[in-house]
Amino acid sequence: MLDVKDLKKDYADEGEVTSALRGVSFTINKGDFVSIIGPSGSGKSTLLQILSFLDRPTGGSYTFLGKSIDDMSDAELAHVRNKDMGFVFQAFNLLSRLTVYENIEIPLIYSTVPPAARKKMIEQAVESVGIGEKLYVEAGKLSGGQKQRVAIARALVNDPNVIFADEPTGNLDSKSGAQVMDILDGLNRRGHTVILVTHETYTAEFADRIIAIRDGMIESDAPVKTRRSSKDQFFK
Repeated sequence: MLDVKDLKKDYADEGEVTSALRGVSFTINKGDFVSIIGPSGSGKSTLLQILSFLDRPTGGSYTFLGKSIDDMSDAELAHVRNKDMGFVFQAFNLLSRLTVYENIEIPLIYSTVPPAARKKMIEQAVESVGIGEKLYVEAGKLSGGQKQRVAIARALVNDPNVIFADEPTGNLDSKSGAQVMDILDGLNRRGHTVILVTHETYTAEFADRIIAIRDGMIESDAPVKTRRSSKDQFFK
């Protein structure tokens, strides 16, 4: 699904070049659950931006679903991002005065889905994260854990090929964070590809594989020996 080879990203500021990525290579297949982990400044956020078509690399290659990012215009990238990618952010990125329904509907507004079909898709997405009773509640009135569930439902509504989760438990308490990770774990077990970006080892271990980034390079890329569950002692 995703194939990255010798990926580089440089930033120039007043003649000084800073290398955020220094030749990163890996492949992610359909149905994988992969964590990208690293400390602040390691390059993991830059990598996420490139993988999700929010930025372009300055070197190397990135192929998504068999097509190189170099062969796509900005408009094509935006179309693929809306159709094939779902996003879950640490800050939820919900519009507080809109209802849960209206927040989840946002990706569909820019799609070819006819309005008549949207309601069923939204209801299915919200039921999949267990907050169907909140469908017409304003997002600003929800708890942090409920907001993140709405964000996951919004990421799911287009049935994307891959879900990017950027520090999804960062603003949550342990119990809510465990519930969110359980949802992502369940989505992956039902066939969704999940790419999780985090700085927390225990969260990363919900995945089948961890790619560790440091100083813009891959420090390690290895399977998780025992995939974590929210039932593990750490979360109690």
